[in-house]
Amino acid sequence: MLAVQAVPYDHSQGWIAYTSDRGGMFDIWLYRPQDGLNFQLTKGLGAEFSVPYWSPDSRRIAFIGIGNVVHLLNTVTLAVARIDQIEPYTLLDWSPDNRSLVYVKNAQIVVYDTCSHSSYAIPEPGASDVQWFPSGTELLFAAPDSTGVTQLYRIRADRTDRRQITQNTDGPLHDVRISPDGTFALYTFPGASISIISTVDLATGTINTLEGGPLAKNYFPAWSPDSRSIAYSATAYKEPIYYSLIQIDSRTGQNQRTLAASDCFATPVGWSSDGEKIAYLSGCAGVESASQLWIVDIREQIPVNVLSGGRITALQWSPRVSRVPENIFTSFVYRVSFSYPANWHRVSEERYEGFGGFFQVSAISASDRIADVCNSEAFHPLMPYGSSPRIVIMTIQNREACFIFPSADQPAEMNKQAALIVRYPRPVQIGETFYNYFILWADVNHIRQIGGRLSFI
Repeated sequence: MLAVQAVPYDHSQGWIAYTSDRGGMFDIWLYRPQDGLNFQLTKGLGAEFSVPYWSPDSRRIAFIGIGNVVHLLNTVTLAVARIDQIEPYTLLDWSPDNRSLVYVKNAQIVVYDTCSHSSYAIPEPGASDVQWFPSGTELLFAAPDSTGVTQLYRIRADRTDRRQITQNTDGPLHDVRISPDGTFALYTFPGASISIISTVDLATGTINTLEGGPLAKNYFPAWSPDSRSIAYSATAYKEPIYYSLIQIDSRTGQNQRTLAASDCFATPVGWSSDGEKIAYLSGCAGVESASQLWIVDIREQIPVNVLSGGRITALQWSPRVSRVPENIFTSFVYRVSFSYPANWHRVSEERYEGFGGFFQVSAISASDRIADVCNSEAFHPLMPYGSSPRIVIMTIQNREACFIFPSADQPAEMNKQAALIVRYPRPVQIGETFYNYFILWADVNHIRQIGGRLSFI
């Protein structure tokens, strides 16, 4: 059984996924700025080079982990799928519909359908940094032209209509990133020792070069959510050490501002989904790896150290997610309240159903430890959760709890049922019986979302 904290499925302020060895090995962790909740997502699957890439709906994270394997992590169920083996530091990009990943492998652009687990390849020698346009029908990538100079190209996902965008003569292009609205791309050139950031208007080919930092060593450029600004790490030097400035500039390079400084030579940066804050790393203290996560508000420009400990190598803030309208379920019989999708309807006093899911409530009378109660439910003789369900022990509302997630061989008629069991603050009397535990059943895609918002009344 895996022991972690409860994770309410709330992306109103977002989560920061980061790579750290604070648990002994490099893994993917989550930090929630609004309340400081911090917990480990994977165990023994990450690597020092792992970079977490959020799906647009924030439900999954793709990363290249141990053995150079591409892992797909479901942040709701914590289930992990392994889909391919590729070079470390290869960019992974999710399609706008959350379904497909695109990346480069063996001189080919690979489009991998994470639902059907099928893929197809587009031959493209020397390609790098392939990404989706917001339309979900076109791809952007860098590749050498006939003379060997790197250019930006676009091609339809059906392999047709390949077009060259740039007429670059400055040598290699790196860190190519398309803007969220698909109208611009940024890149760095020509290499690592000198790294300058430019942007290109994808409609006209017009190029703008950002001023950058004092040493022309500008790294980890990242688009703001509104596609108007770029944040990056600019290396600086003051005898006897290198450090980095956290800077932002407009996409045309005319509004540079320095927000903070890190004691690392360079640091990845990540924008909050509302575009008001930037996360970055610090705490290098003369060594190569960072040990601290910082957040700076763009308006106030007051950096705050929010997390320290272990080595931290990468970070990415989750994207903005449109909230689904919700209703509140309240039961004075079971003494609980929680929110649920507004389009679900009541079937009975204890059960609601709707498009894509359901929930049902009940109670358990048992004096056993939480682990024993969860085991009894999970491994019921009728196997309602399949032959090998997964139990996750945690706390909810400061009460002992567990989630039960079904295995792949769960009977189809169970409709992907999962469960949450929570110890009541005090026994609840229903009829003539006192009950120690509340139990919520819901489909696996909603169990954490609903359970994370549970409160006792």
